[in-house]
Amino acid sequence: MFIEERDYRIKPGKAGLFVSTYEQYGLGLQKKYLGKFLGYFMTEIGELNHVVAWWAYDSLDERDAARTRMLADPEWQSYLDRVTDLIDIQQTRILKPVSFSPIR
Repeated sequence: MFIEERDYRIKPGKAGLFVSTYEQYGLGLQKKYLGKFLGYFMTEIGELNHVVAWWAYDSLDERDAARTRMLADPEWQSYLDRVTDLIDIQQTRILKPVSFSPIR
């Protein structure tokens, strides 16, 4: 199993709008196409204005195929049009749990 961590640094004052727009327009589409939804988080301490999503996949091939299908959906493209200007920087990491991790 792999976890994809997507970390979005949102423009100051826009995190609430980003999260509510995602909940209304993006989350359902991602659940339709992507792997297992593990969580969605906002930073409270440290560097603020970050929103982090975790999705689990059995393989990187599964992830690539799922994202390709989602990117081809016009509704997803419409969602991206709504949020792109709210994002300052995006980082994506692929995490592989170690043998003793409770998330496996």
